Amino acid sequence: MSLPILAGYVPIGVGFGLLWVQQGLPGWAAPLLALLVYAGAAQFLAAGMIAAGQGPMEVALAALVLNARHLVYGLAFLDRFHGWSAAKAYFAFALTDETYAVLSAHRPVRGGEDAEDGLLWRVALLNHGYWVLGCTLGAAAGHVLPPGLKGLDFALTALFLVLLLEQVRSRRKAVAAALAGSIAAIGVLLLGSGNTLLPILAVALAAVAAFGRGMGTGPMREVGP
Repeated sequence: MSLPILAGYVPIGVGFGLLWVQQGLPGWAAPLLALLVYAGAAQFLAAGMIAAGQGPMEVALAALVLNARHLVYGLAFLDRFHGWSAAKAYFAFALTDETYAVLSAHRPVRGGEDAEDGLLWRVALLNHGYWVLGCTLGAAAGHVLPPGLKGLDFALTALFLVLLLEQVRSRRKAVAAALAGSIAAIGVLLLGSGNTLLPILAVALAAVAAFGRGMGTGPMREVGP
């Protein structure tokens, strides 16, 4: 069940480890980040922001906003975990996009609550291991490969472009993304690129919220594909 994720996580993890080291960051921190944070997009984001001199609060806020979608993922498994346990706590931490996609398409197993819980957290643990392995290999290779490799820094941009394309399939979300992107571009032109994420993010969120209210009361409505 998790083998397709192995094929994806290890190469992307290697790319992250290489990028992390090539940014001048300590190699040991790449697998540590993979172990404790375990969020591909957030880790790429952190690598670029730390290298650019952004502060820890800005990195943490950006990671929180980026990974807020995981809260929704967890709701899908509330009826498949029964009671509180260490396995449930770990699964909540290790639930990623790919793990959610694999497990949500899999029918609940037979054999009682323990069998179901065991399937969920074991698949999550395997996927976590793949990611740590990839990041470790990438960090190790980063010390061997010559510095200044071209193209690694585009991995973050490409990753966010894919995430953006997944989110702008409706006109409402496309307009909101364009509005936020325009505000971010103007903010960088006016304030520069260092330590400016918080004010730009605040203005962008306020503008998107105002746009949502203009579309109707309550949460922003879908207005068509």
